[in-house]
Amino acid sequence: MFDYLQSALDQRQANGLMRQRRLLDSPQAEHITANGAAYLSFCSNDYLGLANDPKLVLALQQAATEAGVGSGASNLITGHHRFHDALERSLAAFVGKPAALLFSTGYMANIGVISALMGREDAVFSDKLNHACLNDGAFLSRAKHHRFAHNDINALDQLLAASTARHKLIAADAVFSMDGDIAPLAAYLDLCERYDAYLYVDDAHGFGVLGPQGQGTLQHLGLDSPRLIMMGTLGKAAGVAGAFVAAEQVVIDYLIQHANSYIYTTPAPPPLSAALLAAVDEIKHGEARRQRLFAHIHLLKTSLKLQRWQLAASDTAIQPLIVGDPHEALALSQYLQQHGVLVPAIRPPTVPVNTSRLRISLSAAHQTQDVHTLIRLLHSAEQSLPRHVNAA
Repeated sequence: MFDYLQSALDQRQANGLMRQRRLLDSPQAEHITANGAAYLSFCSNDYLGLANDPKLVLALQQAATEAGVGSGASNLITGHHRFHDALERSLAAFVGKPAALLFSTGYMANIGVISALMGREDAVFSDKLNHACLNDGAFLSRAKHHRFAHNDINALDQLLAASTARHKLIAADAVFSMDGDIAPLAAYLDLCERYDAYLYVDDAHGFGVLGPQGQGTLQHLGLDSPRLIMMGTLGKAAGVAGAFVAAEQVVIDYLIQHANSYIYTTPAPPPLSAALLAAVDEIKHGEARRQRLFAHIHLLKTSLKLQRWQLAASDTAIQPLIVGDPHEALALSQYLQQHGVLVPAIRPPTVPVNTSRLRISLSAAHQTQDVHTLIRLLHSAEQSLPRHVNAA
């Protein structure tokens, strides 16, 4: 087996698809220290700059003196602390749903919710560019899993019309993590009404950024319905860790009894929920942060004038620069790194073949000059780097 594993690793390296970890030795911020060197970073999903915010740090420190550093037991034993409970109530009220439930990660939320709500007699309908954990949740549910072309409303309509499943669930990213575009959720909700289906929305990259007060993509689009189940992550714009699911009370009550990734795990430490209570308050009153973030987005989109590589059509903090070839995407990322700027190269299987890219993540923590630096280096790279011709 070891020979097989090494051969697979060697092939991945030859294909330009090997992933590497960086050792971070600083707080998550726009300027970081990684692998012993200082960089301007466009890698983080810390869209509002809250990951190292003093108010959140203080809230966590104070809570640790009161609650300790570990939860000690699962939620259904003695692990559900009043900090967890207060955060669930705060998040539900913030996004306008009757109830909410905390999970340790967004991945655990998605696999837990879909596998709990769906079964063998049911059907899940997924966008082909959905995050992997939505697909894994559908697999674990044992429901029939239909995948439709990206944002293709007509294809979804046809699949729903043909389905005889007992229960139907449409699962979609709200903001797609590698493309930055927003799903046509209003059209999906209309289909839910027509075909008696439910809509599960992974708002990992919209919560905190989009909508009034940063409430998320559903509020940004003006959508509200009992058929909506929302998942929001708490390690991106909220700056800390974890995730929550907000829905009708009966859905949350059912998940507490049936979602394995909630039942059979120890919850995140209570001080993290205390820090997140502070984060929700910062998000509510964070209009200046959001305005600064969207100014950076506008600057990048209007000032970057490349011929060889092109930004994808995104109006969110995720700005993918499509390169195509994985070796060339990696070379571009390395060029920027050599000039003190980190932007990750995203390659298959994370994205489709021939769509390797640089995933530029903008933050309110960036300064205008930081964005200008990135623009200047990308223009320079286009003139300096040779085109890669894939021999395969």
